[in-house]
Amino acid sequence: MSGRNPAPRRSYGGRSAEERRADRRERLLGAGLELFGTRGYAATSIERLCATASVSTRNFYEEFSGREELLTALHRGINERARAALDTAYAGAAGEPLPARVERAVRAFVTVTASDPRWARIAFVEVIGVSAGLERHRLQWRAHWEETMLAMIREAVERGEAADRDYRLTVIAIIGAVNNLVHHWSARDQTIPLDDITRELTHLILSAVR
Repeated sequence: MSGRNPAPRRSYGGRSAEERRADRRERLLGAGLELFGTRGYAATSIERLCATASVSTRNFYEEFSGREELLTALHRGINERARAALDTAYAGAAGEPLPARVERAVRAFVTVTASDPRWARIAFVEVIGVSAGLERHRLQWRAHWEETMLAMIREAVERGEAADRDYRLTVIAIIGAVNNLVHHWSARDQTIPLDDITRELTHLILSAVR
């Protein structure tokens, strides 16, 4: 070994190249949220994304292969945040009866996915019909939510709070209802309080399993 210290990483304006790149990526994600969530994916060009994020086209392609990868990253991000919020809320209600556990889980999911109409549009609308690859990604997340709900129902069955039967078709129907109701709220009728959305979905789930 030579014993020489490694050359310092170059920085500009007090920020390293990694920090500047992370900042560009966050600006592109923010531009994607705003434009995909308001104008729509099909109506948004890479040039418009770059102008909104104040980055060059070259910088865009250093972060994403194209618009689809940016949309996928946004969809993954909202689902990961919803999963973390739901898991935390449900675990915090572990000692509560079924209605309270369901309400806490639903409220966490709705708060993350629907409190901003742009996120709701990305989560439930813009990812549909883009490509076969993005459809696989969407269906993987849908399968995750199906398994999450089935696990909650199995726990309710073990506690004697729900009938012991096959709930797979029920869960598919419930997820469809969740998606449609949240989309309806985000696209047309945001005057409805999110508490009402949470209450209606909680009632739907409890009616289906009890």
